[in-house]
Amino acid sequence: MDTERRAFHVDGPAGLALVDSALDALDRLWAAAPEVPAEDQVLFTLALSEVTTNIAQHNEQTDVVLSIDVRASAEELRAYIRDTAPPAPIDWDAVSMPGEESESGRGLALSQAALDEFTHVPSEAGNTWVLVRRIGMDRSEDEA
Repeated sequence: MDTERRAFHVDGPAGLALVDSALDALDRLWAAAPEVPAEDQVLFTLALSEVTTNIAQHNEQTDVVLSIDVRASAEELRAYIRDTAPPAPIDWDAVSMPGEESESGRGLALSQAALDEFTHVPSEAGNTWVLVRRIGMDRSEDEA
């Protein structure tokens, strides 16, 4: 992978326009890293989209700033997402897929399923989210 194009940073007001900018940057990263398997690309993109969209939708305050750093190495895809919103209280033991008829509530559960590591650290300054998907792993035992 080309070192210059396998990472990106975007930041700004926490809104859907910033989420779109991050996803556009991720598309450019995939173009520069065709060796990343399609499944890893799709699932990492899904997780990044779900987490950042949740932040944007749940923080309509104009002063909330969202910072997204993504990098791809030969071994993994990693995103650091920081926001200046109030600490998000999440009961990770209760995160699960809602019923089929539910119109929302899937974001964190989908992200957990798509990632190898998914952490959230709330603080007085906001929230930090770390998303990691290891590249090319055989997950067939995990799915059994």
